[in-house]
Amino acid sequence: MPLKTRITIIFILLTGLLQILIFLSIYFFAKEYTENEFYLRLSQRATIAAQVYLEKDEVTIEIYEAIRLRHLQTLPGEKEVIYPVNTESGIPPKELKANFPSQFLRKVFEEKYAETKKGDFYFTGLLYNDNQGDFLVLLSAKDLYGLGKLENLRNILVVAFLISMVFISILGQYFAQQALSPISKIIRKVNTIRAENLNLRLERVRGKGELSDLTQTFNNMLDRLETSFEMKNNFVQNASHELKNPLTAIIGQAETALANSRNNEGYISALEAIETEANRLNSLLNSLLRLAYTDQDSKGLKIDMIRIDEILIDLKSNLDNVNSRRLNYCFQDLPKNADDLILKGNQSLIVIALMNIVDNALKYSSGNQVDISVHVEERVITVKIEDQGIGIPEKDLNSVFEPFYRGSNARTFKGFGFGLSLSDKIVRLHGGVLSIDSKLGKGTTVSVELPNIFMGYEIAR
Repeated sequence: MPLKTRITIIFILLTGLLQILIFLSIYFFAKEYTENEFYLRLSQRATIAAQVYLEKDEVTIEIYEAIRLRHLQTLPGEKEVIYPVNTESGIPPKELKANFPSQFLRKVFEEKYAETKKGDFYFTGLLYNDNQGDFLVLLSAKDLYGLGKLENLRNILVVAFLISMVFISILGQYFAQQALSPISKIIRKVNTIRAENLNLRLERVRGKGELSDLTQTFNNMLDRLETSFEMKNNFVQNASHELKNPLTAIIGQAETALANSRNNEGYISALEAIETEANRLNSLLNSLLRLAYTDQDSKGLKIDMIRIDEILIDLKSNLDNVNSRRLNYCFQDLPKNADDLILKGNQSLIVIALMNIVDNALKYSSGNQVDISVHVEERVITVKIEDQGIGIPEKDLNSVFEPFYRGSNARTFKGFGFGLSLSDKIVRLHGGVLSIDSKLGKGTTVSVELPNIFMGYEIAR
């Protein structure tokens, strides 16, 4: 069922139910008022009847005539009974039970006044004390006028309900269409977006609310998709180019060596060239495999408790003596509680991420010192790796995390452009953030922020 139809039906049902409750309340209070008013009339008539018949000798003729003309008009089905009783017995006369309900008579005896309804008849009774004795004054009648008013009110409410439901149905459809119109526009716009026009974006909805959030969420998703498509396209192009170079060199060296007879030194030289290109190809393939490894589902990762300061110190063992001496650890800001330095994650991947950043710092710092510092704040471990190297041009800062991308001033250095891309993926895999601050010719600072209590392993895409 379309959402528009469901909203309309729910709107009609809720409004209809509310109207039914309101109309029933109106009818109920009108009925109560009509009945109470008629009981009051019967009570007044019973009192007047008692006064007329029992105290006629004590009033003047003028007063009696005025009472009779003003109050004693006959009601539909009216019956009046004035019956002498013995209150000491406490038992209503049996003669009256044929025309009046037994419980009603008993209540008149007990409480000296009672009123009830049976069918269309209303009954009122009172116990009247007179100098001649005690009397039961009973009066019954039909309220045809009140019943007519209630029937007319009921018909009006039913007709009003039916007419209002017709208008509510029309208004419900209109408002449902108006409410869903922005969503329909979003759906039509989204359906026009394909892989070839991922640059299109949804129009932002003014103000704040669910529609504005929905539009922003779609646009953010399109940003990520467009970036992902561009990165994959660049990845394929650059990967094919980088793989062709060593393969072409290997094939060329082999063909040259096989084309003519050579002495041992010639073959050794050719094999060395082949070995160099094969090692380069092997390094490139390993980097590609590592990059693909970080793109896989992280559920299969082995999770360890990692001390970040110990990982950083162990990095020296992966470096030669010259480069290891250039590392300067600034650990004066370490927290007093060692547990603050512990994070959950895959140790091998964390080592790869940090090693790539340190390698880049050593490579591009032209023999200068590389500073490594750690500090913890608000349950976030921050590792800063600072060099005093060539820096990164500002125009390249937004692209350094793309695979195979290399800064315009880094082309003379050996490498494939995988390091930062791979490190960024690993850091995001562990719920962290990798950021770069660099000034051309002055150096680069890479900050790695990792949560020291890691609750999940979804890559932030």
